[in-house]
Amino acid sequence: MMHYAGAGLLLLGGLCYWYLKPPSVNPMADPMAAEAMALVQTHRAQRAPTLRQAITDRVQAMAARGQGVRLGEWRVEHQQGNIYLVRIWVREQGTRQWFEQEYIWRVDVAQRLVEPLTMSATDLMPVEVEGVPSTRSPDRSSWHAMPTWREWQQG
Repeated sequence: MMHYAGAGLLLLGGLCYWYLKPPSVNPMADPMAAEAMALVQTHRAQRAPTLRQAITDRVQAMAARGQGVRLGEWRVEHQQGNIYLVRIWVREQGTRQWFEQEYIWRVDVAQRLVEPLTMSATDLMPVEVEGVPSTRSPDRSSWHAMPTWREWQQG
C-alpha cells in the first residue's frame, strides 16, 4: 500500500511541476517565445550561416583543442509586449578555473528585430554594411547597454 501512495505522490508532484513550470523552461508553450528563439537561432552570423551554427562551431573548435567546454540550453524570457530575451551560456575551462560567457539577444517579434545585448553576442553578429538592412533599429534609440555593476546594485 505504501508503494502505491509513494507512486501517487510522485505522479501528483510531476503533474504540479508540469502545470506550474515557468515559461522559460518550455518556450514552446508560448508561440511568440518559440518564434523569438527561432529568429535568433536562424539569424545570420559573422563567420557562420546562423548564430546557432556559430556557437556550435566555437564549442566544437574548443573541444577539438582539448579545452573543456560546456554548452548551456537556449532559454527565452518574456519581457513585455512583443519583446523577448533569448540567452545561452558557454562555460569554458581556463588555466585554473571555469568561466562563463553569456550570449543575450533582445528580440522584437512584431518587427522581427534581433539586438545583441552582451559583448559576446555582439561579436557573433554580422558587421553592418552600408546599403544592407541593419538588424538593429536605425536610430539605435532602443539599443540599451547592459547596466554597470553599480547601477545593478542600486536597483
